[in-house]
Amino acid sequence: MKILYIIPLAMMLSCCSSVKNQTTTETGKLDTQLLKDVEVLSSDTYQGRKTGTKGAEMARAYIIQRFQKLGLKSYPQHVNYAQEFKFKARGTDVNGTNVIGYIPGKSASVIVVSAHYDHLGIIKDDVFNGADDNASGTAGLMKIAAYFAKNKPNNTIIFASFDAEEMGLQGAKAFVSNPPVPINTISVDLNMDMISHSDKGELYVCGTFKYPALKKYIDTTKTNIKVILGHDDPKLGHDDWTNQSDQGAFNAKNIPFLYFGVEDHKDYHKASDEYATITKQFFSNAANTVLEVVKSVDKQTGLQQSLKDKMIMK
Repeated sequence: MKILYIIPLAMMLSCCSSVKNQTTTETGKLDTQLLKDVEVLSSDTYQGRKTGTKGAEMARAYIIQRFQKLGLKSYPQHVNYAQEFKFKARGTDVNGTNVIGYIPGKSASVIVVSAHYDHLGIIKDDVFNGADDNASGTAGLMKIAAYFAKNKPNNTIIFASFDAEEMGLQGAKAFVSNPPVPINTISVDLNMDMISHSDKGELYVCGTFKYPALKKYIDTTKTNIKVILGHDDPKLGHDDWTNQSDQGAFNAKNIPFLYFGVEDHKDYHKASDEYATITKQFFSNAANTVLEVVKSVDKQTGLQQSLKDKMIMK
């Protein structure tokens, strides 16, 4: 999240044990599959999931395995979910790969649910495992995919696990430059980046300053988590998150977005961002909150035209 144009590093594949998915409720149950996905992706085996490394390849294999198990479809132009792209970093050519799956809906309108899977890799012999940043968003994406795999959506939902966010939103930029569907059919991007670590129990939702029509889809009255609208006023300077994660690439194309994330914490972009340091109950609650927003957005008919008609540029 909040890109520091730093180059990320490696990771690796671990087998996904089949754990029964338990839905978070007010009673405090933890979503075991959600936690399992973060634990696996942020393990030392994956060596920090840096773009262009063997570790990143292994992380993709894990995500692809999960997509296949859930029954997500792959677009014909993306062989086995892989959208490959190239970019330059510090004068060097870098290969990146997004993992793109989808669930067809009842209309041509498209919702993108996104989260980047890359992180910073190994720096001075320390593995930067990125449990919160952003194994958590990747796990949240798979939780949402699991729900809609069993409950057919009204809109087609693309599940985009982006590469190279830490290197300047490169995966998201590649996606919007060459989307698998006509770009004018994409109604909204719902992006997750760092949703598992908050001692205050606060989940921020960014995007309603520019797109106030999206407020109605967000429940800010929950008792088990504080859902706060904000960090999206241009006057905030660095504290304006509008373009600081993958939603920025969609925003550049004037595609409405909501971004879900926590404020920076003591483990942000440090080797201590480990599975052991995430706030597990908050994470389960946060992922469930994002799922509820996606469900609410998906209920809207004519979503694409409705949002673009009401777009307020500030």
